[in-house]
Amino acid sequence: MKLLASLLLLVLSFSLIPVKAQAQSPTASPSSSAAQSAPQTQTTEYTLPPDKLAKSKALYDLHVKMLIVGTIYGLIVLLAILYLGIVARFRDWAEKATKYSFLQALVVVPLFLLITTILNLPLNAYGHSISRQYGLSVQGWGSWFADAGKGFFVSAVIGVVVLWLMILIIRKSPRRWWFYFWFPVYAISLLVVYGSPWVIDPLFNKFEPLEKHNPELVRHIEELSARSGLAIPPDRMYAMLASEKTTELNAYVTGFGASKRIVVWDTTIKKMSQPETLFVVGHEMGHYVLNHIVYGVALLAIGLFIGLYVIYVIANWTLRRFGARWHIREMGDWAVLPMIFLILSIVSFFSSPIGNTISRQMEHNADIYGMEITHGINPDDQENAAHAFQVLGEVSLDYPYPSRFLNFWYGNHPSIPDRVRFAHNYDPWSKGEQPKYVK
Repeated sequence: MKLLASLLLLVLSFSLIPVKAQAQSPTASPSSSAAQSAPQTQTTEYTLPPDKLAKSKALYDLHVKMLIVGTIYGLIVLLAILYLGIVARFRDWAEKATKYSFLQALVVVPLFLLITTILNLPLNAYGHSISRQYGLSVQGWGSWFADAGKGFFVSAVIGVVVLWLMILIIRKSPRRWWFYFWFPVYAISLLVVYGSPWVIDPLFNKFEPLEKHNPELVRHIEELSARSGLAIPPDRMYAMLASEKTTELNAYVTGFGASKRIVVWDTTIKKMSQPETLFVVGHEMGHYVLNHIVYGVALLAIGLFIGLYVIYVIANWTLRRFGARWHIREMGDWAVLPMIFLILSIVSFFSSPIGNTISRQMEHNADIYGMEITHGINPDDQENAAHAFQVLGEVSLDYPYPSRFLNFWYGNHPSIPDRVRFAHNYDPWSKGEQPKYVK
């Protein structure tokens, strides 16, 4: 999905919060009696045994280096494409082949995405190699390359439509294209988010009804649904067969309207206790009850509007300064694509703390909701939540002492140590205080 994400950066990168809210929280296992009971010891801090601590530190250092190298390398790739006039050559081929702009898009856009995919492939492959080396991925290289190919295909289909519309609107209105482009790109963004659970997600993973994997959990979820006033029918609850590719744990909510659903990874179902699972699902329900999807859609509209205008301003200045050197004739030239992506990458990098800050707050609020909605149902809501985060971090080799700055800049969830501490200490009931969401 990395290729798809890189293309959808054009469509979605200026949203202030991801519309697909993921909860990096664990779930429950029906497979062993030990997994059904609440933890017996108190989880007050996120800790790792010495061997895993050493591995997590090494992995953390690698991830930091990958962040730095990946950011710089991505910019170098786009600059190289610009200076070498690669897309300008694709433009010349397309213009010789046809005079129709959409047919030209069918030539230029896939070739542009293909060259960026190939140039970024070594770094992406190295990242997958690290995941395999540290036991976080069990996906074979054949499957990994197949996913990359499917990601390219999806990206090309969406990219042809989006980028053709952009060039068409720029040619029609060079001074107001950012404003006129805002509506169709926003509509396409919503369409992608709406249709992804049905069309895109199944291309990369297998999904089965959650009831097939854990019918007892589904019954408990229905109890939570009645308590929250949120109707989530069992046919909207899915287990994703993540174990075919990863050992990590996760759950998330996705879609909206008729496509909204709760998805729990089967790795989570196998490794977490029943009460911990229920907390995670309560967290996910919180995203719906607290209207995080609605807020995300609204913030997406605002972010796209601002972002497109920023691109317009910077692109005009850049074109005047470097257009001739980069073989770009005008803003409506197909050769402008790598310049747009370059500007987008830079602006997205510097604006990412805004979206991530909002996302972290929403995830924190969902943590609170998950604890409150399961209070009185789970035997010890504090310990189950804290231990759930402990297990998640241990499986994923999360480093217990992450950089505050890096988490501020890149993290769309609170850090695992912070979540463990909060879950252990949050107890308004014993203090005679009112819960924040579930009265």
